[in-house]
Amino acid sequence: MQIPYLNQILLFLVVAVLTTLLTIAGIQVIHILSELKTMMKKTNKIVDDFQVVTSSIAKPIAGISGFVTGLKSGTDLFNFFIKNRSGKKTSEAKKNGE
Repeated sequence: MQIPYLNQILLFLVVAVLTTLLTIAGIQVIHILSELKTMMKKTNKIVDDFQVVTSSIAKPIAGISGFVTGLKSGTDLFNFFIKNRSGKKTSEAKKNGE
């Protein structure tokens, strides 16, 4: 005995099951994309905070570098005056015959 319209019934069941599965898969993809969006927002915030921390560390280091450069220039200038002063004393001593 054959069931009438068996092919149409099986085709309808297969289409219904596939439609249900694809709908569930689509909903899951939407959830995954929304989680990815949230994760990217958090990552962007972390990168922005890291940039602020990096710049706040770089400014004092640049200031220290400027201070050290100024200190070195000051000592070079001081050494220059010391050498010139001692050079004058020795040249004056030679002129006086000492």
